[in-house]
Amino acid sequence: MSEKVRVVETQGLLFDMDGVLISSIGSVRRSWRKWAKMYGVPDAENYEVPHGMRAIEIVKSLRPDIDAEEGLRVIEQIEIDDTEDLKVLPGVKALLESLPMDRWAIVTSATKRLTIERLKVAGLPLPEKLITADMVERGKPDPEPYRRGAALLGLSNAECVVVEDAPSGVGAGKAAGSRVLGVVGTHSLEELHQADWVVGSLDGVSVTAVDGGLELRFTALR
Repeated sequence: MSEKVRVVETQGLLFDMDGVLISSIGSVRRSWRKWAKMYGVPDAENYEVPHGMRAIEIVKSLRPDIDAEEGLRVIEQIEIDDTEDLKVLPGVKALLESLPMDRWAIVTSATKRLTIERLKVAGLPLPEKLITADMVERGKPDPEPYRRGAALLGLSNAECVVVEDAPSGVGAGKAAGSRVLGVVGTHSLEELHQADWVVGSLDGVSVTAVDGGLELRFTALR
């Protein structure tokens, strides 16, 4: 594996949340298994949630016969109540604090209420610009969330770099027309093959404001 230092110029950054900024995988797994048991899903205790998929779509796939909005409200509350072992990922706090507030947004498959609660628990800055699952018609891998995110920044997708950890999110960013920085964690380097670059974490990623834009510097695994 050959590592290379990259310097990338962009106008804005669009971050996924879970798996990029914070890790809540323990909470997610416990919450969905609890929900699955409540709703009589077979083999609920071993259920593995598809990462990067909106909760409303998971509810519909598991129990197409129930009121999806009610099922969503239940899982949202279960996840909000379970904050055990939620952690900020390496390099994230320093990176976000170094960014001009008008140059970044979070684009997540979590609901707005859950997103705000998780950021509060994690002690991370709440962005001025936010696109959540309940603000779009179609979730990732559809490009709509990242198109909406770029528009919030007043930019085109070509002017933005998407930061993602899941193949569905990488695909959404690429389909929207953005370059994508993949972060290894929930998925392997090989699974993030669609990304333009991949890093092991955000710990080695630095951003400098230059000429009205941003300059990213990082050591890429690929």
